[in-house]
Parts: sequence; structure tokens; C-alpha cells
Amino acid sequence: MPNASNTLALCSELGLVDVAGATGVPSSVQLIPTGPAVVGRDGRSWLFDGAAVDATLRAFNARGIELPIDWEHATQHRAPKGQTAPAAAWITALNVREGALWADVRWTDRGHDQVLNREYRFLSPVFDFDPGTGRIVRLVSAGLTNTPNLPLQALNSEKNMELKLSLSAAVAAALSVSVDADEAAVLAAIAALRTAINSESRDLQRYVPRADYDQSQTRAQNAETQLRERDAAQLKASVDLAMEGALKDRKIAPASADYHRALCNDAAGLERFRAYVASAHTIAPDSGLDGRGAADASTALNAEERAVCTALGISEAAYAAERTERTARAVG
Repeated sequence: MPNASNTLALCSELGLVDVAGATGVPSSVQLIPTGPAVVGRDGRSWLFDGAAVDATLRAFNARGIELPIDWEHATQHRAPKGQTAPAAAWITALNVREGALWADVRWTDRGHDQVLNREYRFLSPVFDFDPGTGRIVRLVSAGLTNTPNLPLQALNSEKNMELKLSLSAAVAAALSVSVDADEAAVLAAIAALRTAINSESRDLQRYVPRADYDQSQTRAQNAETQLRERDAAQLKASVDLAMEGALKDRKIAPASADYHRALCNDAAGLERFRAYVASAHTIAPDSGLDGRGAADASTALNAEERAVCTALGISEAAYAAERTERTARAVG
């Protein structure tokens, strides 16, 4: 047997039984619930599978003497100090019922009366287990207590009813069991879930450290900014070139250059301007709209300016007023 650790582990409630029409203490008690997973309220867990059952029964039979049921685990706490640790009952035999460990007990008068009077309501087993696997390997003793760790299946009530769990739909769904699942099924589901979590192998390629993620995000944002700046510079260069050509070919007047430039704020606007220039008539050299006499120009529009008004759906008067104001700002 591997080195074993000793633990005060579980706890079951001592239910009274109906004996020949009178209430009495049970002669058979449950010590370990149905496995394979046994989980305490404090989160500890043990393994009580077929190998654990065989080891526990062999150890008890090889011992050849009865095991004590004391008060508050006095066998572990008081006896090593030389203090008294009397028995409330003796375990005379062990047996397995549907995977759970039960014990036949013979009560002392004092133990019998205290259980009957409900002075003690719970029974907690002490067992050895393998630290490497958590497998229970030997029953050591049991103690009457009122501080339970795990609510096991209660002992027989007057109508021999088993303890039932009450699960919410959410908890049942999370454990993949039905809402009316018994305790053994719930404990097995919890153990399977814990095993899956502990043994999960994570693929490191699916995870990126936060610093690397932040750096990649910064690089992407910088690249997007640089792309926008490059596109804006290319658009400006194209607009400048188109304006220079239109002015050189006298397709637009210098006084309206800013107006046309404002319309070329994106690629689509630039294409519309190029289409307009391609179809516009050449302005006469003596039109007086080359910028040198702009301050004295009349409000009359030339053919090119009238075409702009038509294309943009604005009145000639509004265009002329805007042109006059722009010219005044330039002169001032």
C-alpha cells in the first residue's frame, strides 16, 4: 500500500428509524457515499472507486477487531495526548450498497441515548487515502459531530425515504445532468468537470500575450494613418496638377481656382473637375479674369463661370457675389 494520509473527511446525518412502532437509533449507518468522486463542502475531493472499495473492505477484515465511533474524533485528538476517548458505538461490519460504504454498528448506552435525543445528529468518518491519487484505502474510525463537512445520503427515515437533491435548471445544465439527478450523479459530474479543467491542454498558438497584442494593434493603427496620409498627399498632388493645367489652358479663371479646389476634396470630386475641364471652353486672353484686374471686374460672368453655375445648380448672382467677396479679401 502506498504511503497514506489520514483525514477527517465526510459527514452524514443520523436519521432515526421506526423500530416496531417506536422511534430508535439506526443499526446501520452510511460512512462514505457512492463514488467514484467524493467531494466535501470545503472543496477537498477523494476517489472511492472499485479499487477503493476492495482496499477498504480488505483492511477492515484483516484488522479483525471492531472500529470505534467516538465523540468529535477523540480517537485522533484526545487519545494521542493520553486523554480519554470513549466509544459511542462500535463498527462491527462493513458492506457496500450501490457503491456506498455502510457499517453495522453496536451502540453503547450513552451513545444510543444521545443520538436518540438528537444531542448529536451527524456522523463523520476518518479514513486513510493515497496522496497521489486521492483513493480511499482504509477506514480508521468515525465520530459523532454537529459540524458536518459533506451532506451524504441520510440514513433511513421512518418511511425509508432517500435524500434528494434540488438542482436549478442552470446548475443541471452546467453539469450536464437532469434537474432530478441523484447525489451520486451530481458528484460524478463535478468530478468529471474538475478533471477536464485540470487536464486541459491549451494550444499556445491560440493565445497571444497582451503586450504582443497591444503592439500589433499599434502597428496596424500606424499603418492605417500612414496610408491615409499617403492617399491625401497623392490626392493633393493630383489636384494641384489638374488646377495648374486648367489655369494654363485657360479652362478656369484664377478667381475661381479656390472654388474648384474645394470641390476636389476626394477622388470623385477630382474626376468631376477633370470632366468639367475637358468639356469647358477656353477663356479669351483679354477676358480680364487673369487676376491682374480682378478688383475692377464687373459682376458679369463669363461662359466658363456660367457653366459652373449650371453644373452646380447655383444662381449666377450668388456666384458673382461670392466671387466679388473673395476678390475683395485678396486685394485687402
